[in-house]
Amino acid sequence: MTVAPAHTGAELTLDAVRLGHPDGADVPGRLTLSIAPGELLAVVGPSGCGKSTLLRTLAGLLPPLEGRVGQDGERIARPAADRALAFQHDALLPWRTVRANVELPLAIRRVPRAERRRSAAAWLDRVGLADHAHKLPHQLSGGQRQRVQLARALAGGPRVVLMDEPFGALDAHTRAGMQDLLVDILRGTGATVVFVTHDVDEALYLGDRVLQLASGQVLDVPHPRERDARTAPGTAEARRRILASL
Repeated sequence: MTVAPAHTGAELTLDAVRLGHPDGADVPGRLTLSIAPGELLAVVGPSGCGKSTLLRTLAGLLPPLEGRVGQDGERIARPAADRALAFQHDALLPWRTVRANVELPLAIRRVPRAERRRSAAAWLDRVGLADHAHKLPHQLSGGQRQRVQLARALAGGPRVVLMDEPFGALDAHTRAGMQDLLVDILRGTGATVVFVTHDVDEALYLGDRVLQLASGQVLDVPHPRERDARTAPGTAEARRRILASL
């Protein structure tokens, strides 16, 4: 089964943005950044530096304390169907089957049932879970649930995918498999991705660039999505700089 690609990814911009919660501590510094359509920006930083806050601000769930956050030149003021979120904990609805979970964003948009079924079936086939469509989430492994979450996030053809350590709870082997699956699926979708991680090697493998959120510095990745390039001089230097910033 084939899956229709997403629309062209969106450009995301942050102009002198100060992140934080109105009733809590803010994140020090201001962030000015442009994320190109179709780019995968990896975000790293120590705990508490505002990584999850950044994602929620880009999603439209949390307004910036100051500055402007935009998508294709328009201010982001609320959540939108073309921005999808994926979390470390899969947040699947336990009473819905795997297929029904993948259909959820389409059902919210009132896509006809037959079209929802076709799309969910295609995405479950893409993530290798076509034979598990009838199961409930508790019947799946952690890696399988993350595959369902990935299918659900992409089923609606989002232009932006915001990922908050989605593979952080997985063992090393399963995590590597999910990274490769993400690379394979995003190749050709056109979506812009912001991917938060604590894992420097994951950031350097997946990202076109890496944002060191605590300092606001952005590094180009010399060989994105090439595992064999880990020991290449440029990648090794980027790794050293990121680790030093943490």
